[in-house]
Amino acid sequence: MSKKGFIFDLDGVIVDTAKYHFLAWKKLANGIGVDFTETQNEQLKGVSRVKSLEKILAWGNKTILQEEFNQLMAKKNEDYLSYIAKMDASEILPDVPKVLSYLIKEKQPISLGSASKNAREILKKVNLYQQFDAIVDGNDVSKAKPDPEVFLIAAKLLKIKPEDCIVFEDSVAGIQAANAANMISIGVGEKDVLQEADYVFSDFTEMENSFIEELINR
Repeated sequence: MSKKGFIFDLDGVIVDTAKYHFLAWKKLANGIGVDFTETQNEQLKGVSRVKSLEKILAWGNKTILQEEFNQLMAKKNEDYLSYIAKMDASEILPDVPKVLSYLIKEKQPISLGSASKNAREILKKVNLYQQFDAIVDGNDVSKAKPDPEVFLIAAKLLKIKPEDCIVFEDSVAGIQAANAANMISIGVGEKDVLQEADYVFSDFTEMENSFIEELINR
């Protein structure tokens, strides 16, 4: 049996924490008198906290002092953490456990490759922490996706060559990072958004074990 490395992004692939970022940013924006919509939230996906707050201030034509800026960022993170503190296994996206179980049964190495600094905490909350052979998160990387750093570190920890790794991603930047790392990229989401991916599924319920078996054996 050949061995491949399977690398999963976290947000939008294993769990959906995007809604908690939305709630936390909305609370912050409304608190300083700025409207905040789902459409605007889309523009903050995969964007750093500093840049996100700069965008919100620009949308509201507001300028604030650096000290208040820092306080707002800390407050946003606190709110976000209070939401994820209540997470449990019911928040895992459909059929993720099925895919992980199959990979474990086939003795395939599994890693997380996420920009989230709270990734370990979230995996523990949803009882998936033990399923991963390696975890690479926002604390381990200096370059954000589309830079392939996060996936290359994951491959190294799994002791699998990059070209033998398969990445599951829901963002354009993530797919670009996987492609730049010379890995097989599998988009989880909408085909027209993730068109640079080698394969796209709307979610894991569309993914048969036979497809994963094919990936292992190729």
